[in-house]
Amino acid sequence: MSQWSQVQQLEIKFLEQVDQFYDDNFPMEIRHLLAQWIESQDWEAASNNEAMATILLQNLLIQVDEQLDRVSQEKNLLLIHNLKRIRKLLQGKYHGNPMHIAVIISNCLREERRILAAASMPVQGPLEKSLQNSVVSERQRNVEHKVSAIKNSAQMTDQDVKYLEDLQEEFDFRYKTIQSLEQSDKNSALIKQEMLALQAMLNTLDYKRKEVLSKIGRVIHEIDMLMSNMLTEELLDWKRRQQIACIGGPLHGGLDQLQNCFTLLAESLFQVRRQLEKLDELLTRLTYDGDPIPVQRPQLLEKVNFLLYNLFRNSFVVERQPCMPTHPQRPMVLKTLIQFTVKLRLLIKLPELNYQIRVKATIDKNVSTVSNRRFVLCGTHVKAMNMDESANGSLSVEFRHLQPKEMKSSAGSKGNEGPHMVTEELHSISFETQVCLYGLTINLETSSLPVVMISNVSQLPNAWASIIWYNLSTNDPQNLSFFNNPPAATLSQLLEVMSWQFSSYVGRGLNSEQLNMLAEKLTGQQVSYNDYQLSWAKFCKEHLPGKSFTFWVWLEAILDLIKKHILPLWIDGYVMGFVSKEKERILLKDKTPGTFLLRFSESNLGGITFTWVDRLENGDVTFHSVEPYNKGRLSALPFADILRDYKVIMADNVPENPLKYLYPDIPKDKAFGKHYSCQPNE
Repeated sequence: MSQWSQVQQLEIKFLEQVDQFYDDNFPMEIRHLLAQWIESQDWEAASNNEAMATILLQNLLIQVDEQLDRVSQEKNLLLIHNLKRIRKLLQGKYHGNPMHIAVIISNCLREERRILAAASMPVQGPLEKSLQNSVVSERQRNVEHKVSAIKNSAQMTDQDVKYLEDLQEEFDFRYKTIQSLEQSDKNSALIKQEMLALQAMLNTLDYKRKEVLSKIGRVIHEIDMLMSNMLTEELLDWKRRQQIACIGGPLHGGLDQLQNCFTLLAESLFQVRRQLEKLDELLTRLTYDGDPIPVQRPQLLEKVNFLLYNLFRNSFVVERQPCMPTHPQRPMVLKTLIQFTVKLRLLIKLPELNYQIRVKATIDKNVSTVSNRRFVLCGTHVKAMNMDESANGSLSVEFRHLQPKEMKSSAGSKGNEGPHMVTEELHSISFETQVCLYGLTINLETSSLPVVMISNVSQLPNAWASIIWYNLSTNDPQNLSFFNNPPAATLSQLLEVMSWQFSSYVGRGLNSEQLNMLAEKLTGQQVSYNDYQLSWAKFCKEHLPGKSFTFWVWLEAILDLIKKHILPLWIDGYVMGFVSKEKERILLKDKTPGTFLLRFSESNLGGITFTWVDRLENGDVTFHSVEPYNKGRLSALPFADILRDYKVIMADNVPENPLKYLYPDIPKDKAFGKHYSCQPNE
């Protein structure tokens, strides 16, 4: 069954989650019509390979054309119209940046897998539950509503300023007319009446000036309150969701909505600034005793500038964290002398800033790390932000050719190069730029989440464990001394993240039974998920009882085994995998002889074995297991073929395959038949 077919069978609450990440960037109609073709392509690899992404985009358009031909013959007018529109949209949006659609489709497929995994869980995990809090959603709606109201208020104040300008011009004209008269004419009753009218106009002008300043003050106050409270919380929530997404959690949306809010607030503040400039202009033409403009305007202008500085500083964010193209699902782990990519965005999208902001990237700038090792960035480390490279037209910049290089130590030799690199050392990629706009000059700085530097791919598993633990345990974006005293993690949250590793990396998450086995392996006992605190050492540093490896090294080896050798079987759900020998016997003992299950080895790294149940003539139950198959043996022969061709010598010296039914009662050939190679192997 295709992944899309599984998605369509989900409950409505999960289908609503799926609906949220399909839009014009990747329409659901295309996902539906081209489901099998889309799932058979390697979008993940293409997201970091421009040549491959270009070919896939061309092939995608060819597939859409074929669907157009088909529906044209069926004379389905609505579908013909939609497909023509979508084809034009896809070609126009991604022709200059084919890797972007590869990223989008890869993310959509990954998010589908995560939702499928979540649907198989009896309860929603604590981390995911916190990210989908209804209070947070309500706050998002409130922010958007308030930003819109502020924009309207600023526009209405524009009309008040225009009315004030017209009123002052009329007053100015009438006053100058009287001043131009001869002295004798000024004593006439008509002129005295006009002078009284002018005094009334001046009173109205004074009232209007006070009213406009009051309205401007209210708009500034509303922006200040919104920025200090809800908008700041929204931005922090987005950054937390990004952290969780980086370690395999739900895709983090909402940046476009934040951009809209930041941009509207910036436009409103600049509009207020222009209104204050207009008041200054009116002041130069007319002032009087008790005039409120010279008293209030400087304070209001100072506050507007202060809010603009803060708004711009908060709007400079890392949209996509540092990541090596060769390991897209292991962000924030960087290898020396290997290129990585990172993308930044300015959430204030103003056309005047296009190509005007140059961003400089540095590493460990003004930061004290726990290590004496120092790095420099090689490659293009200064680039201009623009609106042309992103499919959604955001003001952003992507660095694609940066390489970290370790500097020589003061003694003239390299530091802890090679296998001695410590994977608990955290470093930071920093970015700085300057915005010059309408007489304002604002210096901006931001940093990536902490990264781990490795010199050998063999260090990747432990480095990734550090990234997981950091982003699971803290929302502090720059605690580089975190591993001096790493806090414990709640077991329930850690198990949720472990399931994410499987759903994001190998396409299928873990169910409650599998997670129970991992919990027992981590703690050595049956415990309550919610109460148990697990230490960093227990997760990644201390060897498992009686073993020469840690829990994390054991689990990472299983992920690697699945990815490279048994992926289709795992995705189909036919590998129970995480089950102890004791539980295995309990499950099999009452089953039909020849029933077997597949289990990951607990004593060997990256091994998979199978056990089947049999009955002796006297009725006693026996269990038979095989030596674990590792990547060396599985590289030579597909695992499905091993199950098909496995033989044991029976009593009559006749070789026979004892494997009949996959637990609980699925005929072996029905489960694995589609994965067999063409010819049986003796």
